[in-house]
Amino acid sequence: MDRISNPFAPGAGNPPPELAGRSHLLEEAHIALARIKSGKPAQGIILTGLRGVGKTVLLTEIGHIAQQQGYEAISLEAHEAKPLAELLVPSLRELLYQLSRIEGAKQLAARGLRVLRGFLSSITINIEGVTFGLGVEPETGTADSGDLEADLPRLFEVIGEAAKAADKPIVLLIDEIQYLQSQEFSALIMALHRINQRQLPITMIAAGLPQTLALAGNSKSYAERLFKYPMVGELQKEDAALALTLPARQEGVEFSSEAIDLILETTRRYPYFLQQWGHDTWNAAAASPIRKQDVEVATVVAISELDQSFFKVRFDRCTPSEKRYMRALADLGPGTQRSGEVAEKLKVKVTSLGPVRNGLIRKGMIYSPAHGDTAFTVPLFDEFMMRVMPQIGDNRE
Repeated sequence: MDRISNPFAPGAGNPPPELAGRSHLLEEAHIALARIKSGKPAQGIILTGLRGVGKTVLLTEIGHIAQQQGYEAISLEAHEAKPLAELLVPSLRELLYQLSRIEGAKQLAARGLRVLRGFLSSITINIEGVTFGLGVEPETGTADSGDLEADLPRLFEVIGEAAKAADKPIVLLIDEIQYLQSQEFSALIMALHRINQRQLPITMIAAGLPQTLALAGNSKSYAERLFKYPMVGELQKEDAALALTLPARQEGVEFSSEAIDLILETTRRYPYFLQQWGHDTWNAAAASPIRKQDVEVATVVAISELDQSFFKVRFDRCTPSEKRYMRALADLGPGTQRSGEVAEKLKVKVTSLGPVRNGLIRKGMIYSPAHGDTAFTVPLFDEFMMRVMPQIGDNRE
């Protein structure tokens, strides 16, 4: 079939598989945003789930919904090597300049810039160009103590006052939120709690790996009241099948039931993999309907593609010790495994693996569903580890 018309190619113009079966989450976000815009209380949302379930696509779509409702959307991606302030300040600066152009909010936005300047002066990081670009004198005594948990709530409060005066609600969209340090997450929760108490028009919708739940649990007690934490998982069988059949049908192509069943079984119905298999199966098929044999040919291509990109980019970030840990985890099979069993595989004491395990959690490679349990954050990664490291190897660097 014509590769140019492949509906599963990235950017092909069709709704991505990640949005199939997610209408309830989008509706929940729509209602929360509408309530906050109208001055009514509503919980923010933190989407949690494994890699490849479509959290980022959902977050982007929620950003579009917010903008349609008249929100100013600040989109950030947390990074393990970047402090929260470094991520926030440039966007807050741009936002305050936009608010300063709105009649009725000019003075409060101008004050927000002065407070932001003081906030920036009090922290030790250097954000190139931002200090000079602010071009204002700092306001002394407001959000400039150098204590993030004290300063961020005050900074958000000042910005919220300007947003209210401008009749411009703000939504903070943060992807990969699990990379925030515990103090940063706590400061962010405190800031949003302050905003919530004063009913100012700022909210947050974020996405992160499952360990985000532990981050929230270790934060302020009111974190669970401020947010909903919907789990985004693999698609239901019917939704996964529709994610394949609907885009193909728009091009006049059908899937045989055997082909669909094999794709759903191989991908475990994870959206990222559904799109990969859909793309490669389309390219492998000569005509409609797409057959089981086409899927079998495409599977070889899809696995090779994933091994060289989606999986490899994560594998390459890990140290030799971390790779051995993951190989031992993979050897125990898919799903959740006991940490003690990983240690047994490596023939070491479980306590000696603490630093390695913690490092992998920080890198977002594994998470702990319960005390003493370990699982991969990346679906199908156990199979990749078996391919890339046929043997566990010894425990020396």
